[in-house]
Amino acid sequence: MGDEAPRYTVDDALVTMGFGNFQILVLLYAGMGWVSEAMEVMLLSFLGSAVQSAWGLSSNEESLITTVVFAGMLVGAYSWGIVSDKHGRRKGFLITATVTAVAGFLSAFAPNYPSLLILRCLVGVGLGGIPVLASWFLEFIPAPSRGTWMVIFSAFWTLGTLLEASLAWLVMPNWGWRWLLALSSLPSSLLLLFYRLTPESPRYLCLKGRTSDAIMVLEKIARMNGTNLPSGVLVSDSQMELEEKSTPAEDTHMLSPRETESTTKKGILSRIWGISSLLVLLSPKLVRSTLLLWAVFFGNAFSYYGLVLLTSELKNGYSKCMQTKLPSQKSQDVNYRDIFITTLAEFPGLLISAAIVDKLGRKLSMSAMLFLCCVFLIPLVFHQPEGLTTALLFGARGCITAAFTIVYIYAPEVYPTSVRTTGVGVASSIGRIGGMVCPLVAVGLVQGCHQTASIVLFEIIIFFSGICVVLFPFETKGRELSDSVSSSPKGRNESVQ
Repeated sequence: MGDEAPRYTVDDALVTMGFGNFQILVLLYAGMGWVSEAMEVMLLSFLGSAVQSAWGLSSNEESLITTVVFAGMLVGAYSWGIVSDKHGRRKGFLITATVTAVAGFLSAFAPNYPSLLILRCLVGVGLGGIPVLASWFLEFIPAPSRGTWMVIFSAFWTLGTLLEASLAWLVMPNWGWRWLLALSSLPSSLLLLFYRLTPESPRYLCLKGRTSDAIMVLEKIARMNGTNLPSGVLVSDSQMELEEKSTPAEDTHMLSPRETESTTKKGILSRIWGISSLLVLLSPKLVRSTLLLWAVFFGNAFSYYGLVLLTSELKNGYSKCMQTKLPSQKSQDVNYRDIFITTLAEFPGLLISAAIVDKLGRKLSMSAMLFLCCVFLIPLVFHQPEGLTTALLFGARGCITAAFTIVYIYAPEVYPTSVRTTGVGVASSIGRIGGMVCPLVAVGLVQGCHQTASIVLFEIIIFFSGICVVLFPFETKGRELSDSVSSSPKGRNESVQ
């Protein structure tokens, strides 16, 4: 009798309950984390030059202030992804918010250059775990509307960049960089303030065998949304697969002793800082997606952060190389204005991605935006008038924002729940390498009066990223999230081969 009881998965429950009041609150909380990371990253556009002037730093020392943040993010993205997959999403973003808020606030009181580097590196370590919030939010969204709501979630990043640009424009000329650092740490503090109200992901709870806890969260969602759970018993994808494997069939088999021994060894490895999770990402079923995602995250991060920095560097670099004038307060005001204007480009980028991500699919949308970004950058190979340069950077910034938004939708959909935050975290870590290299290479070329070489480098990296997107093995539009590697999309609709 019990075997005949209807069963439902977390995806079934979310589709039945729909997107309602509960998801809106989760969206606001996760969005605050996205605002926090955006503000701390956008801060880099203003911090380096201000500290250089205050402390008489060299150009390499100025670049290092940006590089250490991305170095910290590289470590944090990998570490917090593993923590979240092993101990829960809530614990993952609690630690990241604490590190970011404390180190960010203390940065405002840094007495010297070395202490500032250490504190900004710790901020980066904390920021590296912010993508955990993206995976956490994703696991509460019904599959049919996942793309649209993830784009809306990404709008919080743009809100953060605009808020930081406005804050810098207001604070820097009047109170200086220390006040900007202190005020920029406030969003991370809000994450800690409301942390106790956040629920654990029911998909994670179900995967870990904590079905009763998962049902409690789902019941809370149903109450807040004014709906009901499906009738029957809650099961995870992995449970259903185990039941299928326990029944002999032509396409299934029992585990052999060798497979059992291999599984035991993997269990031991999983205790060694996520080595087994990394091996899963590089397993035959996921390796192609993983390597291509790493390349795309690197290219997107290199290009996005590069365009943020180039907004001021192209103008200042040209003025310096032509020796037409010395920097003045007026030119600094223009820089704030230009950065603010190009930051506004993220809104049309988000609107475009929202309009096409669920219609054209993730792959076509992403590749189109990357190739269009190349088109906007081509004229910048040669020096252009200031107004045209700002307009072209506006278009390129919108395109790269749309591409970055969509890859953050695609990446969590590719990986199963068991390694989702690890997969996104490692890919994000690779992206941070792009962020580290960018100010030292691309921006350094501009400062060294090699604007053409810098833009050509951006063109090559963005075009290569677009090719990698075309080579992604499958489309994830409309797919249900999988819980384990064996239920991942290989072989469904599109082959990995």
